[in-house]
Formats: sequence, C-alpha cells, structure tokens
Amino acid sequence: MITKKKKFKLKKADLILLLFALPAALHILVFHYLPMGGLVLAFKNYRVDKGIFGSDWYGFKNFEFFFTSQDAWMVLRNTIVLNVAAIVLGKFVAITIAILLNEVTKRWKVKTYQTILFLPYFLSWVIVSYMVFAFLSPTYGILNQWILGAGGEKIDWYRAKEYWPAILILLGIWKGMGYNSVIYFSAIMGLDKEYYEAARIDGASRFQMATKLTVPLIMPAILLTTILDMGGILTSDFGLFYIVPKQSAYLYDVTTVLDVYIYRALAVTGNTGISAATGLFKSVVGMIMILVTNAIVNKINKDSAIF
Repeated sequence: MITKKKKFKLKKADLILLLFALPAALHILVFHYLPMGGLVLAFKNYRVDKGIFGSDWYGFKNFEFFFTSQDAWMVLRNTIVLNVAAIVLGKFVAITIAILLNEVTKRWKVKTYQTILFLPYFLSWVIVSYMVFAFLSPTYGILNQWILGAGGEKIDWYRAKEYWPAILILLGIWKGMGYNSVIYFSAIMGLDKEYYEAARIDGASRFQMATKLTVPLIMPAILLTTILDMGGILTSDFGLFYIVPKQSAYLYDVTTVLDVYIYRALAVTGNTGISAATGLFKSVVGMIMILVTNAIVNKINKDSAIF
C-alpha cells in the first residue's frame, strides 16, 4: 500500500513563535557564529593593511608567545583557582539561599527577599568599584576608619595583594547570588510536598530535610549547572578583575586573569594574533571541560547529563 507523504504546513501559531525567536536567533548568528571566521587570526601575523586573509601565515607562534611568556603560569593559576573557588562557594551560597527562601511561608516576603538579593546583579562593576573604594580607600575608607578606631594601623588595600583573592571571590558571589539562587529555588518549588510531609511524620528536623531531602532531590539541577560552569572555567567576569582593583600595578599578580590578559594584549600591545590565540585556547579548554564533566556526571547519574 502506497502512502502519500504529508505536506509540511506552517501553522499561524508556529509562525508567531518563530517571529518571536527571530531576534534571539539573529543575535546568536551575528555575535556568536559570524565572528568565528576571525579565529584564523590566531594563526596569522595580522596586519591592518593586508587584512585578515591577506596577512602572512604565522602557524602556532602566537600560542608559543603566550605559553612561553613569564605571565602564562600566573594568568592560568589566577583564572583557574579563583574561578573554581567562586563556582564552589557561589553554588553553596545559592543553594543555601534557595533552601532558606523555601522556608518562608508568606509569598510577599519571598518576593521582597528575592528583589533585595537580585539588586546587586543589576549594578554595573563601575558602580560596585566605587562602592568598594568607599570601603577600601587608603585615606578615608570606612574599613580603615574602623581599624583606626580599634587602635590599629591603616592598610593600603590597593597595594596589599594578599587580601584581593578573597575580596574578588566575595564580590563575585555577592553580585550573582540572587540570580544563581533562582534556578535552585525553582527546582525546589517543583518538588512534591508529600516528601516533606512524610519526613515531618518521621520526625525529621528542618536541617535534616534540607540536607537529606532537598539537596538530593535537586541534584540534577546542581549537576547540570556544574557542567555549564565548568565550561566557563577559563572565563572570568572582566569587570570584576579589571575595573574593581582600579588597575593597580601592585595587584597585577593576583588580579590578572585570562580575559584581562587578552584585553591588555589587544589594547596595550595591539597584538591581535596573540589575543585571538589566547581566546581560542580558552574556548577549546572550555569545550573539553564540558565533555569531561558531562562524562563524569553520565557515570554518576545518566539522567542529569546533558548528552
């Protein structure tokens, strides 16, 4: 029996949804896919007069320049250590906030707390940098005034590099905790309330319900976000590491991460090839980290893996 192939028909509702998705699709195309053609700069000795494709082929010399430079180890160390610390501590804070919000019974209070927690996310790093300066100013900073009031000596915070890893990590967590907690709070809200009723009947405390019940149940969401976070292990918040430390030369060793290094290579030295090579290296490592993390998660729990 011969069956006729059904003709594809685009419904009006589908057309409306496609039109809504069109701006986002164009944004991804223009800002994420078309620039990939510029990756060839990583392998060329770029000259403006010759253009991208007319410039001389340079091979892997741009990569060699970065990995043989004296800053390579320092930049990679700062990027990986600070990002891993921010991911681990940030995830812990976000999950804790989500669990605490779930304990609030009145809806208006939940919305109020979420709004307050979300506010820092909308502040630019320029504004945050001035807020930080108000606290850490060597002369009139609030912290130095407190220290003097307690009988101590002033600290020149913008020269004391031993404090800045902790400062940067705390600022990153503070700014993103409201945004990051939304994912876990949504996952908690979707849990069946019967689990908690059964736990209460068995005599479980609130802490036991949070650690033994809530966290295991939202583990798929935790693992999923961990996979995505590991993909950006070499991607740092540029504003946090470049603007907040006020570009202090004394803090160069602890605040220079890969994104800041790429910017300086392009803006200060004007070397497009080195910037492109470092950016390509960052992207490749991110892809590898996603594959490795996803493979590990796949072994632990297949349902929580991306693919």
